[in-house]
Amino acid sequence: MKHNQYMWTINNLVALVITALLSGSALAQDGVKVYRVPKEQPPTAAKTTPGLVPVSESVLPRVTYKTPEGWTELPPGQMRVASLKIQAEGKVADVSVIPLPGAAGGDLPNVNRWRGQVGLGPVTEEELNKAATKLQIAGQPALLHEMAGTNPSAGEAMRILGAIQHRDGMAWFFKMTGDDQLVAKQRDAFLGFLKSVKFEAPKPGELPAGHPPIDTQPLPAGHPEITTSAAPPVAGTAEASSGGKLKWAVPRAWKEIPGGQFLYAKFTITGEGGTAAVNVSTSAGDGGGLAANVNRWLGQLGQAPWNDAELKKQIKVVEADGNKISFVEMSGKDGRTGQPATVIGAIVPQGDSTWFYKLMGDAKLVAAQRDPFVDFVKGVKY
Repeated sequence: MKHNQYMWTINNLVALVITALLSGSALAQDGVKVYRVPKEQPPTAAKTTPGLVPVSESVLPRVTYKTPEGWTELPPGQMRVASLKIQAEGKVADVSVIPLPGAAGGDLPNVNRWRGQVGLGPVTEEELNKAATKLQIAGQPALLHEMAGTNPSAGEAMRILGAIQHRDGMAWFFKMTGDDQLVAKQRDAFLGFLKSVKFEAPKPGELPAGHPPIDTQPLPAGHPEITTSAAPPVAGTAEASSGGKLKWAVPRAWKEIPGGQFLYAKFTITGEGGTAAVNVSTSAGDGGGLAANVNRWLGQLGQAPWNDAELKKQIKVVEADGNKISFVEMSGKDGRTGQPATVIGAIVPQGDSTWFYKLMGDAKLVAAQRDPFVDFVKGVKY
């Protein structure tokens, strides 16, 4: 049985579980993965919008687990502290571990979101409780939810196993999703994985040996550093940014800033009368799927989810350099500020992972940056 160890710190987490997405820092020790996750800050500590809860870095639990035989460890992705892949007979399944502060919106909405990912309708609270299986994770109760159906986007048989545990002001989501038959065969391994999970409380302020200070952490491995090119820059863009896994040309108006634990890269844009930001993130597998991520962005604008017909109508697929890019645009009100805002998102599958690009901010500024954003995404070299 393979043991692995990582450690990371979460600065701010939205209380919506996404199966998508971003990268964290890691540290290997003694073959066991260790993660650092902050406890929830009291809701009264700051004014928050619904679904957004600030967290502190004070007391950070450690999590260890054992990787089942045949599972492949992947870099942590969007909001994940762990990401694993199972592949057999041409079939693939994805395993994620995601901690969120507070109740993370509640079990019922999250399970119903999972049900939507396999083409099933929502259930009531009573039906949810009857169908759930009780189990223990690290000595405390948790509930396992299992659902099988058809992937609405691909039309393939799909199954999800999702365990939810609430402990110490955090909601922990352990999820396996993928091919129906493969997930069913891996059910016992998934349960064994859950049984191996352990939580340990470190000493206040403790960091692992060799861990850099939180406020001076280096960029994650593979981060595209800004470099100066000897060749003339592309008109309207800064010199090509390269290094690591990606190469791209950044528009001159964009300023790169630290993205935190969960973003591969982040840029800010300031224009007349408003601001906007571009987030770049990646996730193992499909990151939860096209529909889940688009509807998550809609939720950030206070908009209702799109059904399959609306999704197909709004998505524009563009091919660039052999990549199929799904672009989508939506408007509403920013849940953080209450101000009108627009989101332009792009989703790009790349082998065993998916890349997410999101331009969000003042409607006029986003409209002005639409073409530079599209050119930026189309020009990324993987």
